[in-house]
Amino acid sequence: MGLIIGIEGAQPLAQFGAQIFIADMVGFGAVRELGPMMTAVMLAGRSGAAFAAEIGTMKVNEELAALVTMGLDPVRFLALQRVTAGILLTPLLTIYTMFAGLLGGTLVMVSLGFSLPVIYHQMATRVHLVDIGIGLGKSMVFGAIFSAVGCLRGFQTGQGPISVGLSATRAVVTSIFLIILADTMFAGVGFFQN
Repeated sequence: MGLIIGIEGAQPLAQFGAQIFIADMVGFGAVRELGPMMTAVMLAGRSGAAFAAEIGTMKVNEELAALVTMGLDPVRFLALQRVTAGILLTPLLTIYTMFAGLLGGTLVMVSLGFSLPVIYHQMATRVHLVDIGIGLGKSMVFGAIFSAVGCLRGFQTGQGPISVGLSATRAVVTSIFLIILADTMFAGVGFFQN
């Protein structure tokens, strides 16, 4: 994404002699917006759907009913660990995504003739530790969203094998919608605080 933003931004910024601001645009976008958002969307499609399918299959096979019969709470036994993992691991993957975005933008700027020290200085003046903290905080919220929705959709699975696929699809669609809604709320709060 950093590579794409850098390429798309290079020509319009060149008209004003402001190509140096590609670093600002890529740095801020990768750290605060695109890193957390893209990580969450990919995890919603991969892990959120897997959570829904796994729990949904257990429901169809009446394994959830067996857990209840044994006196175990299915939510505590099956969902709590998945939601905790989503909250804790999404920020780690987000750091990787942030780095990849910054690397892509840096490659574009190097190809435009900027030196690495100039690129680093420009990014460092725009991206601060607060921005990284906000991006990682958002990723924790997004992790909670996709993992909780995946588990919820799994528990809501109907009867029959076809309902497992429907639950997985619903988990992905609902997760992506809620992630975008949450990001919109974060952006609104950030806009009105400045």
